[in-house]
Amino acid sequence: MSISNSYFSRNNTIISNSFVNTGRNPVFELFYGDSGIAIPIGHSRFIFDLDLTLLKQKINDGVISFDCNKEVKHLLKVTNTVKFNKEDYLNTSNSQGRKRATSFDLILFRIPYVNFDSQLPQRWDEGVGYDFANTGGNVFNDKNYSDRPSNWYQTTTIGVWEQQGIYNNKNTGTFNFNDLIIVDTQHFEFGNEDIEFDMTSEINAILDGSFENPVGWGIAYLPQVENLEGLDGTYSVEFFSRHTQTFYEPYLETTYDDLIEDDRNSFTLGKINKLYLYIYEDGDFQNLDENPTVTITDASGEPITNLTNLTACTVTKGVYEITIPPLLGYKTPCSFGDKWSNIKLNGFTLPDVYNEFVLYPIQKSIQIGTTSIDPKVYGFDYYGIKQDEKILNTDIRKVGVIIKQAYTTNKQLPNVDSFYRIYVREGQTEVQVQDWTKLNRTPNEYYFIFDTRDKIPNEYYIDLKVISSGEINTYKKQIKFQIVNKK
Repeated sequence: MSISNSYFSRNNTIISNSFVNTGRNPVFELFYGDSGIAIPIGHSRFIFDLDLTLLKQKINDGVISFDCNKEVKHLLKVTNTVKFNKEDYLNTSNSQGRKRATSFDLILFRIPYVNFDSQLPQRWDEGVGYDFANTGGNVFNDKNYSDRPSNWYQTTTIGVWEQQGIYNNKNTGTFNFNDLIIVDTQHFEFGNEDIEFDMTSEINAILDGSFENPVGWGIAYLPQVENLEGLDGTYSVEFFSRHTQTFYEPYLETTYDDLIEDDRNSFTLGKINKLYLYIYEDGDFQNLDENPTVTITDASGEPITNLTNLTACTVTKGVYEITIPPLLGYKTPCSFGDKWSNIKLNGFTLPDVYNEFVLYPIQKSIQIGTTSIDPKVYGFDYYGIKQDEKILNTDIRKVGVIIKQAYTTNKQLPNVDSFYRIYVREGQTEVQVQDWTKLNRTPNEYYFIFDTRDKIPNEYYIDLKVISSGEINTYKKQIKFQIVNKK
């Protein structure tokens, strides 16, 4: 599994019955309540749009593949500005006098078209405002305050929302809450939780062309909360916006399965095994014009029944996979062949490719006996990223991991259940960038691909984890490096 991050292209908080614009604020505040000392009162909604350029490029390049029955998931992740113990937040107020909102639901909704017409999208601008209220007494004296679009009423200088506030929460307007497309709903028990909305169906619809002309989405309280009356104050929850100066910029996390588990060196009797074909041109992965076909042959070159002209699938750019059902009834070890055909590149048909593999007895991977096996201790070497290297945020690195038995110099170990994770540090806290992910395994190496183009400049760490004989051993801070902006 790999991840790709897409970031906001614009965002803004619109406030009920107000022209105020807060598009440049590093924090967005969702509040509700019709009374209290806080200004403004009423309720707010957050709107945003996504830059999917890099994601679309990766799909067009074949890096992200929907082939091989692989699932591609998309989660919207937004970090709460408050991380606190449960005992510290009950009935507390923020600097604006708002109480911390608890026990509520937030919705993620699609910004609608005008008259439900996909050819009439409501395009909007982010704006240049910062403050939620005019603290200077005069709009010209407060340089952080702006009433220029977008806001509750306007999309642009000469455009307005079809319905003020995008939708009417009492279902009595031009466009009503009941007409909205609700993408996801999340419950917040304590008010300190981060946002994690599932946008899988929504984003995949954009990628396959069934959702035309998207102009963004919004986050809001349910109408039942926005319409509460008789409260003793206003209540709010705050999250980092795209203008934060911290590491916690909101993003869409796309998770896709590009795992390679090549069994060519450990093809085992009675098990499902996988074989791969790797296509390079001048050292770079290249996609074929069509998926190749595979025929499995025995030692004499005779095709195996039901294993002829199997169509391979695309795992990722330049990598093709075929899954072989269990082979049974053979005296092992014995040799087999895999012939790859229909290899077409840039309009040219290339010759068939003939490979070999050995079918091993099942005892090669399964040990049965009266004694337990001691867990192994591992050592690692790396290539592709140097320790403490400064890497430009335009690089794509192939990071190779050589797994060896500890305290040896050259005893490399095949078929090790190994994982990596990537994170940054904020003081003593490890902020996860990529959760534990299996290393790709090919006949000659373990590796993973690290794309810096969708990573925020910072100092990064890589841990490794190996599972052996029931033990899980984590090797901390194996690689440390920095991602820096290209000037």
